[in-house]
Amino acid sequence: MSITEGLVTADETLDFGLSESELEAHREHITAFIRDQLEAAGVDRAVVALSGGIDSTLTSHLTVEAVGAENVHGLVMPSEVNRSENMSDAERVASELLGVEYDAVAIEPIVEAFLDAYPDAADDQLATGNLRVRTRAVLNYLVANHEDALVIGTGNRSEALVGYFTKYGDGAVDCHPIANLYKGQVRQLARHVGVPADLTEKTASAEMWVGQTDEAELGMDYPTLDSVLALHVEGGLSASATARELGVDERVVEEVRALYEASEHKRNAPPGPDPLY
Repeated sequence: MSITEGLVTADETLDFGLSESELEAHREHITAFIRDQLEAAGVDRAVVALSGGIDSTLTSHLTVEAVGAENVHGLVMPSEVNRSENMSDAERVASELLGVEYDAVAIEPIVEAFLDAYPDAADDQLATGNLRVRTRAVLNYLVANHEDALVIGTGNRSEALVGYFTKYGDGAVDCHPIANLYKGQVRQLARHVGVPADLTEKTASAEMWVGQTDEAELGMDYPTLDSVLALHVEGGLSASATARELGVDERVVEEVRALYEASEHKRNAPPGPDPLY
């Protein structure tokens, strides 16, 4: 069975539950990290893209805690494939929950201009999905350059390890404050800092095309992915032992390992040749 042939759920998943003191330690560590990043860059402001999802909601919340709402600029960048409720959630996070300045910029006219320039890609779902993500990255940096600000990324540990992000898209940022948190821990910390339940528990989706969800594209739920990554990819437990521990087919573990290895290039700077002399 391939992980793309239907959603896989493990019989058992690891307990990633963090205690209240651990959650508070993560909160303080991340907000200090954000302040340090701005200070090192010699800037006072931050730009955060708001999607209405849990990763961007938590990241923006912690950025506001770190540097103040007056120093955070949110960008809501809907396209024709975005669900309207997600864009509404993004604006609610900015205006009601955090009180930050934000702009709503419709990206589809920009995407269409690219596709007009290269129409051969117009029917390529993956290419156009990645184009939407990269268009948002360009707008992030346009605003950040204009305001002398840093672009704050929203990527988590689970998605980084399997390459579930767009190279030079949502991976094109100045820092990733929640990079050390598995997806389940992102939800825990969001609850801890007071993010409303309807946002912490909503279905995750990169919304690169209509109807996309993260778990359907990955082929498994996040608790299973987190567990395979922690036990096998990062923990060193064999594929067979991980499969037995979680109650999944060993090929599921092997395919997660394959995703990790195939996406190594996304986690590193572009290579150049070794010095000739």
